Amino acid sequence: MTSAAEPPPEGTPPKSPPPPEGPGLPLAEALARGTVVLDGGLSNQLEAQGCDLSDDLWSARLLADDPAQIEAAHAAYVRAGAQVLITSSYQASYEGFARRDLGRRQVDELLRRSVHLARRAAAQNEAVGRAGPAAGEVSGGDGDGGIGAAHALVGREPERPGEHQAAPGESAAAREGTVWVAGSVGPYGAMLADGSEYRGGYGLSVRELMGYHRPRVAALAEARPDVLALETVPDIDEAEAMLWAAEDCGVPVWLSYSIRGHLTRAGQPLERAFALAADNEQVIAVGVNCCTPADADGAVRLAGLVTGKPVVVYPNSGEDWDATARDWRGRSTFDLARVAAWRSEGARLVGGCCRVGPDQIADLAAEIRG
Repeated sequence: MTSAAEPPPEGTPPKSPPPPEGPGLPLAEALARGTVVLDGGLSNQLEAQGCDLSDDLWSARLLADDPAQIEAAHAAYVRAGAQVLITSSYQASYEGFARRDLGRRQVDELLRRSVHLARRAAAQNEAVGRAGPAAGEVSGGDGDGGIGAAHALVGREPERPGEHQAAPGESAAAREGTVWVAGSVGPYGAMLADGSEYRGGYGLSVRELMGYHRPRVAALAEARPDVLALETVPDIDEAEAMLWAAEDCGVPVWLSYSIRGHLTRAGQPLERAFALAADNEQVIAVGVNCCTPADADGAVRLAGLVTGKPVVVYPNSGEDWDATARDWRGRSTFDLARVAAWRSEGARLVGGCCRVGPDQIADLAAEIRG
């Protein structure tokens, strides 16, 4: 056993400094008081900043290669009025980073870093006049999409983006520092990077899926986010596994399915999917994300009726993802006219997912503020 006076084992990455403190008000209490604004798609904002996300690790690659870009993307959403920032850990996994020769301890540190970066972006807006850099203003990395510098970067505190004047229309909540951080726990299919998170049914048991999710949940929970976002869940088996994996982590969760029509991506009835969380006190909100705005309409009402809990809804722009071409097709149907109906049906966490950027979130925040 290593004593307190002995140095840590060789190769252990140094721990990041403690992140800024989160809001004093629990998110569950805020949801009881009214609607809270979520952020939008992290990947599209990173691409707007010039980042290459063609790697299988997607935005999670930047946790090692260029963390300042992630912090800048979060800050752009806070300036737009987002009150909840979802971390860049969606596609971060031990298996994915192992293909880049990063070990478990290093991946644990990257998962914790995802929370710290979001917390720091939120903290930049605690006082009027402080905000992160706008899109395109951050360098701080090689920008070539590689991961060659990852071993040197893991465990080292990321560079702090510069200070800028607050953007017009910055929300009062953001100015006051009322910004919560949600640790993203993406589905097993995200690790496969083959579009299977939009199908589910991986051929794994609930126990096997729980074994996959539990270490990631533990690493994120150690960084003390305000909530864990069990998101883009394609089927009931994985939802059950994720809830079991998070059961003793000490952090509340929301459960959000990816759907098509009135079914999960795996073809199960949404009523049964939502019912899984109805009596789970750890779950503070239930709903849908990474679906079309039209599919979200009926799901919001059903989630509230089945569970009696606040509803979370953050659809895509309405365009379709072509997993083979790795590109989006079609046109945007993200329409603020839907927001009033969602709120009337119990939506209390409202934002956007893929292809919904800071401009749309700024409009959404203005709509919710009335």
